Amino acid sequence: MSVNRRDFIKKMGVGAAGIAVGAPAMSASAKGTSTTSTSAKSYNRIIGANDRIRVSIAGLGRRLGAFIEPIAMKSANVELAYLCDVHEKQMERAMKRFSEHLNYNPKLEKDIRKVLEDKNVDVLINATPDHWHTPGSVMAMKAGKHVYVEKPCSHNMFENELLVAAAKKYNKVVQMGNQQRSSLHTIEMIKEIHNGIIGTPYKGVAFYTNTRGEVPLQKKAAVPAGLDWELFQGPAPRRDYTSETWDYNWHWYGWDYGTAEMGNNATHELDIARWALGVNFPTRIDVEAAKRHFVNDGWEMYDTMDATFHFTGDKIIKWDGKSRSGYDTYGGGRGTIIYGSEGSVFMDRNKSVLYDRVGKELKDNRSTSNEAGTALGGGGDMTTGHVINFFEAIRGKEKLTAPIDDASVSMAMVHYSNIAYRIGKGFDIDEVTGKMYDRDAMKLWSREYEAGWEPTL
Repeated sequence: MSVNRRDFIKKMGVGAAGIAVGAPAMSASAKGTSTTSTSAKSYNRIIGANDRIRVSIAGLGRRLGAFIEPIAMKSANVELAYLCDVHEKQMERAMKRFSEHLNYNPKLEKDIRKVLEDKNVDVLINATPDHWHTPGSVMAMKAGKHVYVEKPCSHNMFENELLVAAAKKYNKVVQMGNQQRSSLHTIEMIKEIHNGIIGTPYKGVAFYTNTRGEVPLQKKAAVPAGLDWELFQGPAPRRDYTSETWDYNWHWYGWDYGTAEMGNNATHELDIARWALGVNFPTRIDVEAAKRHFVNDGWEMYDTMDATFHFTGDKIIKWDGKSRSGYDTYGGGRGTIIYGSEGSVFMDRNKSVLYDRVGKELKDNRSTSNEAGTALGGGGDMTTGHVINFFEAIRGKEKLTAPIDDASVSMAMVHYSNIAYRIGKGFDIDEVTGKMYDRDAMKLWSREYEAGWEPTL
């Protein structure tokens, strides 16, 4: 670990202690719904302040590398108890990677349910595909585990509410993997925005640009050796296996497993924009989206989306998502621009740049973080700090930087966008409850589950 990375983790302990100061000034309707400013000591802890935390990881795909450092660090004081995945080769690969950093071997287990039966496990890191995020996390909380759930924390609005309710019912520490909430330069700039450095913030532009290529058409195929297709599907309705489906392309192959690019990446930037503007649920969503590239390939949903969210107080957030067009509109593959009455701010994972009202650069705050941007898998200092914050919150030493009740509001924006695309129209939203004032939209509030797999409290 380099000096800069050590400094980052050391600073995380200091920065996280003051997170409540930089948290958004929530609207009156949102007050009382977020645990962002709740003392970590209020959690019903099963971990003593100096005790080792026993961790399991479910889902050993492209995000695996993001969890090696925070688990292997001696100062984290955790033990990796299980590596769990529905594909044998994923478990074998994960064991090999962790063996380079640990002097012991975790257990390998294909079935997440067996992992959760182990009463000695304290934590589930849930890095499974999207359709498993809420069901697996709720199962874990029922079994007495705290949960770090990767984004998107839910597959639909029903699950979004269920996850928050489960965290409250079982009194568990639940953090979503929107890791920029643990970015020091972002925390500092958000605090300055809330203190008026750009006057009244009124608009956020969140964006993502990538050059994803052509994906194969789905074809019925034999289930790959070592893959438990039944377990992969889990809560989703059953269907025959198609080639290329289990390995990442499930993101684009319909709505059985994925949440499209909004759930895959917009989750992050929309969260930063909402945080900066200090807003709760939007009052309206409008969307223009379509598949614009490789129109005859296997990609089944939009690859280009413009979404507009309206909020109380004449505030607005716009999303510009280009999954397969590399035109660099804003100067970077992903980020957020916040406009205020007296200036503006550009923020991404590596920097925050402050401008006055006429566009003159006033401050450029560069980060020493090495967090990945648009590369598959990602990981880096920011994720490490985010996971360490989660561990320390379990011990009662820190406050969560992305508690699930607040993270779920940003997640709702993802679901509203996808629903608007699917029904072909925008709609109004209740800013207090998050419910949608549209019958067609409300038909997509939940989803069809495989019998016996329905997530419940």
